[in-house]
Amino acid sequence: MEESSPIDLSSCCQSCGACCGYSANWPRFSIESDEELAAIPEALVNDRQSGMRCEGDRCSALQGDIGKATACGIYAVRPEVCRTCMPGDAECAMARRKFRLPALEAS
Repeated sequence: MEESSPIDLSSCCQSCGACCGYSANWPRFSIESDEELAAIPEALVNDRQSGMRCEGDRCSALQGDIGKATACGIYAVRPEVCRTCMPGDAECAMARRKFRLPALEAS
């Protein structure tokens, strides 16, 4: 049986993006301060002001193709929910399953 080479967790998000396309309810605001929320471009905030605007389930700040090459258009000011999703955690695994991407091993 062949061993697969380990996945570099430090850069896997740039080739994934599944968490950013999992659900229109996921990129929500929770503990952000008024200053942090003001830093997010208004065009990317949903009409209820409760989270990121989505196109279907995909966050409107996500750039690129899920599972190939992605980036966050507002990475430096992204919501807390985006900051807490870590490669290989339960949320990551759930999102990756939706897009039929292989699971990652949490470090």
